[in-house]
Amino acid sequence: MVRCGAAVLRKYSNFIDDLRVYVRGGTGGMGYPNLGGEGGRGGDVWFVAREKTTLKSIRQKYPQKRFVAGTGANSSVKALKGEKGKDREVHVPLGISVLDDNGKQIGELNAAGERFLAARGGLGGSLATNFLPCKGQRRTVHLDLKLIADVGLVGFPNAGKSSLLSKISHAKPEIANYAFTTIQPELGKIMYADYKQISVADLPGLIEGAHENKGMGHKFLKHVERTKQLLLVVDISGFQLSIKTQFRTAFETILLLTKELELYKEELVTKPALLAINKMDLPCAKDNLDELMTQLENPQDFFHLLEEEMIPENTLQFRDVIPISTYTGEGIEELKTCLRKSIDEQAEQVTEEYRKKKLLLLQTSK
Repeated sequence: MVRCGAAVLRKYSNFIDDLRVYVRGGTGGMGYPNLGGEGGRGGDVWFVAREKTTLKSIRQKYPQKRFVAGTGANSSVKALKGEKGKDREVHVPLGISVLDDNGKQIGELNAAGERFLAARGGLGGSLATNFLPCKGQRRTVHLDLKLIADVGLVGFPNAGKSSLLSKISHAKPEIANYAFTTIQPELGKIMYADYKQISVADLPGLIEGAHENKGMGHKFLKHVERTKQLLLVVDISGFQLSIKTQFRTAFETILLLTKELELYKEELVTKPALLAINKMDLPCAKDNLDELMTQLENPQDFFHLLEEEMIPENTLQFRDVIPISTYTGEGIEELKTCLRKSIDEQAEQVTEEYRKKKLLLLQTSK
C-alpha cells in the first residue's frame, strides 16, 4: 500500500481549512435609575473578509481563539446616554462559510469587504430592563474555508495534477512517486500574453468512497464547490491505489470521479468541465486513447460491462478532451488555450444572463 512520507505530512499539517472560535458581544452599560439614564449598548463582533488572510494566521495571532467586543459605557449625570461599546472586527479569508455548533450554515463571506455579524452586543440598562444591562450574544462557531478558484483539478492520486499545475503556472507543488503527494490545496495562476490570469487549484486526490469521507473525503470535495469549472486529470494507463484495490481503466476512472462528485453534491456535475488525458508519453498510450475516445462518445453502450455502483446518474459533458504529457510537455499549450476559451465563454454567458435579468426587471417596472 502506498504511504505518504512523514516529512511530507509534517510539511503540510499546518494547512487549516476549518477553525472553531468563540465569539461574545459586549455587555451593555448600567442605566441611571434616578434620572432615567440609559447605558450604552455592548459592542458587536464582526467577521470581515480580507485578502491575504488565512485561518492559520488567525490561529497564530489569537491562540485562545476568543473574540470579545467592548462593554457599553454606563449612564451618568454627565452622559445620560452611555456610549456604545467598541466593536471587535476579525479579518477572515475569502471563501469562508460560518457554521454554528450544529453544522448549520449561518453566513458566508466570498468577496473582500463583506461583513458578517457573529455576535450582537447586549442592550444597555434602561427603564425596560430595570436599568440593569444585558449580556451580549455568545456562541461557538466554525469558520469553514472553501477554496475559490476559476478551475479545480480533479483526479485520483498520482494522476499528475501537481505536475500539471507546475507546468501551466508558477506554483511549485510537491511532486513525488507516491500517491498522496497533495495533502493541501495548492493554488497557481496561468498567465496569458494579454495579462489575463486564471486561477487553478490542485486539490487533494480522491479515492473511491470519498463522498463517505474516506481518504481526504469531504476535506477535498468541499473545495470543489466554489471553483467555476472542473478539469478532470486522468492517467491514460488507468489507476490502482494499492495491490489490495482493484485496477481501474481510464474510462472507469472518469465514471468513478463523476460518481463521487455526484454523490457528494449533485450540482457539482453540472459545472463546466474539461478532461485532460495525462501520461501520453507511455507505451500503448495512443491505443488506449483511441479506445477511451470511443467509450466517451457513447458511454451508455459500455455500462453493462461495469459494476452498477460505479455508474453515475449523469455523465459529465466535457467541453474539450485534451491528451497531454506533463513529462514531455505535449498538449500543455493547447490545454491552456482551451481553459482560457472555456472561462471566457462562461464569463460571457454570465454577463448575458445578468443583462437579460436587468432588461426584464426594467420592462416589468414600466
